[in-house]
Amino acid sequence: MPLEQVLVLLVAAAGAGWVDAVVGGGGLLQLPAILVTGMPPVEAMATNKFASVFGTASAAVAYVRSTKVDRQVVLPGAALALVFAGLGAWAAASITTEVLRPAVMVVLVAVAVFVTLRPAMGAVPEPRLRTPLRAAAAVALAGAAIAFYDGIMGPGTGTFLIIAFTTVLGLDFVTASASAKIINIGTNLGALAVFAVQGHVHWALGLGMAVCNVAGAQAGARMALKRGASFVRIVLLCVVVAMVIRLGWQQFA
Repeated sequence: MPLEQVLVLLVAAAGAGWVDAVVGGGGLLQLPAILVTGMPPVEAMATNKFASVFGTASAAVAYVRSTKVDRQVVLPGAALALVFAGLGAWAAASITTEVLRPAVMVVLVAVAVFVTLRPAMGAVPEPRLRTPLRAAAAVALAGAAIAFYDGIMGPGTGTFLIIAFTTVLGLDFVTASASAKIINIGTNLGALAVFAVQGHVHWALGLGMAVCNVAGAQAGARMALKRGASFVRIVLLCVVVAMVIRLGWQQFA
């Protein structure tokens, strides 16, 4: 691979780490950047997962040091995500993304409208919503449904996790982002394990991108913690709009 392409990928990895740490959706930058090099889609997804898992873990550590997460939800959710993201990665070769894109676009548009019309959502925590039934639903939604999607397709997983935690459990955006990172570690590892066994990971390139991803993730996590929920909400809306545009371009262009 030419040096110029490698440098572009390293810069993209740093930017993706920042976006992913704040609100998820770093795959919007990192995965397309890898695909532009001509790498086959499955190998690009696999290398993307390898780089992302380091940045996600790094951001999770930064968040957990400053934010209290609901361990009764995130730990079983992360364990479940290992399994279902692995199943999604295994199914990735047999399920076409052309089938998934329209459904994901509809969900993203609904998310954008929902967040826009409810400006108070995620601004402050709503602990009254945290019931045993809702906690179980959050574990199933994050650890099974969203994790399976991450294994098959990926982009926007962190964003979906944040929306799930704010709406189901009533978390504020910063705490939801912290919780999402822990689940995201499980989804990345589950999918990566399958891709690695199948021999799709470009380890040397992925390691270089991982270093840049960690640097971006640290900057993003610190900025989110410093600026609070309103900042995360703005970035969330920007990322959702960008995802809709990107998926629409892929589907209809």
